[in-house]
Amino acid sequence: MGCGKSTLGRKLAARLGYTLIDLDHQLEERAGSSVADYFSAHGEEAFRKFESDTLKSFDYPKNCVVATGGGTPCYFDNMDWMNKNGLTVYIEMTAAALAKRLENGMEKRPLLKGLTEEALIAFITEKLAERNTFYQQAKLIMNGINLTPDTLQAAILADY
Repeated sequence: MGCGKSTLGRKLAARLGYTLIDLDHQLEERAGSSVADYFSAHGEEAFRKFESDTLKSFDYPKNCVVATGGGTPCYFDNMDWMNKNGLTVYIEMTAAALAKRLENGMEKRPLLKGLTEEALIAFITEKLAERNTFYQQAKLIMNGINLTPDTLQAAILADY
Protein backbone atom coordinates (compact mmCIF):
# COMPACT_ATOMS: atom_id res chain seq x y z
CA MET A 1 0.00 0.00 0.00
CA GLY A 2 1.46 3.29 -1.11
CA CYS A 3 4.47 1.97 -3.02
CA GLY A 4 3.03 3.02 -6.38
CA LYS A 5 1.82 -0.30 -7.81
CA SER A 6 -1.23 1.16 -9.53
CA THR A 7 0.38 4.42 -10.67
CA LEU A 8 3.58 2.82 -11.97
CA GLY A 9 1.59 -0.07 -13.42
CA ARG A 10 -0.65 2.31 -15.37
CA LYS A 11 2.31 4.33 -16.68
CA LEU A 12 4.33 1.22 -17.54
CA ALA A 13 1.41 -0.37 -19.38
CA ALA A 14 0.92 2.84 -21.41
CA ARG A 15 4.63 3.00 -22.30
CA LEU A 16 4.66 -0.63 -23.43
CA GLY A 17 1.30 -0.45 -25.20
CA TYR A 18 -0.01 -3.13 -22.83
CA THR A 19 -3.31 -3.43 -21.00
CA LEU A 20 -3.33 -2.66 -17.27
CA ILE A 21 -5.21 -5.16 -15.13
CA ASP A 22 -5.84 -3.87 -11.62
CA LEU A 23 -6.74 -6.97 -9.61
CA ASP A 24 -8.72 -4.95 -7.04
CA HIS A 25 -10.92 -3.55 -9.84
CA GLN A 26 -11.49 -7.07 -11.16
CA LEU A 27 -12.45 -8.25 -7.67
CA GLU A 28 -14.91 -5.38 -7.31
CA GLU A 29 -16.43 -6.08 -10.71
CA ARG A 30 -16.86 -9.79 -9.91
CA ALA A 31 -18.20 -9.16 -6.41
CA GLY A 32 -20.43 -6.22 -7.28
CA SER A 33 -19.05 -4.37 -4.25
CA SER A 34 -15.90 -2.63 -3.09
CA VAL A 35 -12.99 -4.67 -1.76
CA ALA A 36 -13.53 -3.08 1.66
CA ASP A 37 -17.24 -4.01 1.68
CA TYR A 38 -16.54 -7.58 0.54
CA PHE A 39 -13.83 -7.92 3.18
CA SER A 40 -16.18 -6.60 5.89
CA ALA A 41 -19.12 -8.76 4.84
CA HIS A 42 -17.28 -12.05 4.31
CA GLY A 43 -14.08 -11.81 6.37
CA GLU A 44 -10.44 -12.09 5.42
CA GLU A 45 -10.38 -15.84 4.75
CA ALA A 46 -13.23 -15.66 2.21
CA PHE A 47 -11.72 -12.53 0.66
CA ARG A 48 -8.30 -14.16 0.22
CA LYS A 49 -9.88 -17.22 -1.41
CA PHE A 50 -11.93 -15.00 -3.74
CA GLU A 51 -8.81 -12.96 -4.52
CA SER A 52 -6.77 -16.08 -5.32
CA ASP A 53 -9.54 -17.53 -7.50
CA THR A 54 -9.85 -14.23 -9.38
CA LEU A 55 -6.08 -13.96 -9.85
CA LYS A 56 -5.83 -17.46 -11.31
CA SER A 57 -9.01 -17.56 -13.39
CA PHE A 58 -8.91 -14.12 -15.02
CA ASP A 59 -8.62 -14.21 -18.82
CA TYR A 60 -5.45 -12.11 -19.17
CA PRO A 61 -4.61 -10.55 -22.52
CA LYS A 62 -1.30 -11.66 -24.05
CA ASN A 63 0.51 -8.44 -23.12
CA CYS A 64 -0.52 -6.89 -19.84
CA VAL A 65 0.70 -5.38 -16.60
CA VAL A 66 -1.09 -6.62 -13.48
CA ALA A 67 -1.28 -4.56 -10.28
CA THR A 68 -2.22 -6.72 -7.32
CA GLY A 69 -3.09 -5.88 -3.75
CA GLY A 70 -0.21 -5.94 -1.28
CA GLY A 71 -1.46 -9.12 0.36
CA THR A 72 -2.04 -11.09 -2.84
CA PRO A 73 1.41 -12.73 -2.98
CA CYS A 74 1.15 -13.86 0.64
CA TYR A 75 -1.72 -16.35 0.46
CA PHE A 76 -2.12 -19.83 -0.93
CA ASP A 77 0.32 -20.43 -3.79
CA ASN A 78 -0.31 -17.03 -5.36
CA MET A 79 3.35 -15.96 -5.50
CA ASP A 80 4.41 -19.24 -7.10
CA TRP A 81 1.56 -18.91 -9.60
CA MET A 82 2.52 -15.32 -10.44
CA ASN A 83 6.19 -16.24 -10.87
CA LYS A 84 5.25 -19.08 -13.22
CA ASN A 85 2.93 -16.88 -15.28
CA GLY A 86 4.80 -13.61 -15.56
CA LEU A 87 7.56 -11.36 -14.34
CA THR A 88 6.88 -10.34 -10.74
CA VAL A 89 8.14 -7.01 -9.43
CA TYR A 90 8.42 -5.98 -5.79
CA ILE A 91 8.57 -2.21 -5.31
CA GLU A 92 10.53 -2.07 -2.07
CA MET A 93 10.26 0.85 0.35
CA THR A 94 10.83 1.50 4.04
CA ALA A 95 7.92 1.79 6.45
CA ALA A 96 8.73 5.48 7.02
CA ALA A 97 8.69 6.24 3.28
CA LEU A 98 5.40 4.38 2.81
CA ALA A 99 3.87 6.20 5.78
CA LYS A 100 4.88 9.55 4.30
CA ARG A 101 3.14 8.66 1.02
CA LEU A 102 0.02 7.43 2.80
CA GLU A 103 -0.45 10.16 5.39
CA ASN A 104 -2.68 12.38 3.24
CA GLY A 105 -5.05 9.63 2.04
CA MET A 106 -5.54 7.68 5.26
CA GLU A 107 -9.24 8.48 5.59
CA LYS A 108 -9.94 6.62 2.34
CA ARG A 109 -8.21 3.46 3.59
CA PRO A 110 -10.18 1.57 6.23
CA LEU A 111 -7.13 -0.16 7.71
CA LEU A 112 -5.37 3.16 8.28
CA LYS A 113 -8.24 5.42 9.31
CA GLY A 114 -7.57 7.20 12.59
CA LEU A 115 -3.98 5.96 13.08
CA THR A 116 -1.39 8.34 14.47
CA GLU A 117 1.89 8.73 12.58
CA GLU A 118 3.63 6.38 15.05
CA ALA A 119 0.82 3.81 14.82
CA LEU A 120 0.90 4.01 11.02
CA ILE A 121 4.64 3.32 10.89
CA ALA A 122 4.21 0.45 13.39
CA PHE A 123 1.37 -1.03 11.29
CA ILE A 124 3.39 -0.82 8.07
CA THR A 125 6.51 -2.24 9.77
CA GLU A 126 4.48 -5.21 11.01
CA LYS A 127 2.91 -5.85 7.58
CA LEU A 128 6.28 -5.66 5.83
CA ALA A 129 7.78 -8.11 8.33
CA GLU A 130 4.88 -10.55 7.82
CA ARG A 131 5.03 -10.30 4.03
CA ASN A 132 8.75 -9.94 3.34
CA THR A 133 9.33 -13.67 2.76
CA PHE A 134 6.80 -13.58 -0.06
CA TYR A 135 7.86 -10.22 -1.47
CA GLN A 136 11.50 -11.36 -1.67
CA GLN A 137 10.43 -14.16 -4.03
CA ALA A 138 9.68 -11.61 -6.75
CA LYS A 139 11.82 -12.01 -9.85
CA LEU A 140 12.68 -8.31 -9.83
CA ILE A 141 13.09 -6.17 -6.71
CA MET A 142 13.20 -2.41 -7.28
CA ASN A 143 13.82 0.40 -4.80
CA GLY A 144 10.59 2.41 -4.86
CA ILE A 145 12.15 5.74 -3.88
CA ASN A 146 12.30 7.85 -7.04
CA LEU A 147 11.37 4.82 -9.19
CA THR A 148 10.22 6.06 -12.58
CA PRO A 149 8.40 4.22 -15.36
CA ASP A 150 11.59 4.60 -17.46
CA THR A 151 13.76 2.91 -14.84
CA LEU A 152 11.19 0.19 -14.27
CA GLN A 153 10.79 -0.46 -18.00
CA ALA A 154 14.57 -0.68 -18.50
CA ALA A 155 14.93 -3.15 -15.61
CA ILE A 156 12.06 -5.30 -16.89
CA LEU A 157 13.33 -5.36 -20.47
CA ALA A 158 16.84 -6.22 -19.24
CA ASP A 159 15.44 -9.08 -17.14
CA TYR A 160 12.93 -10.46 -19.65
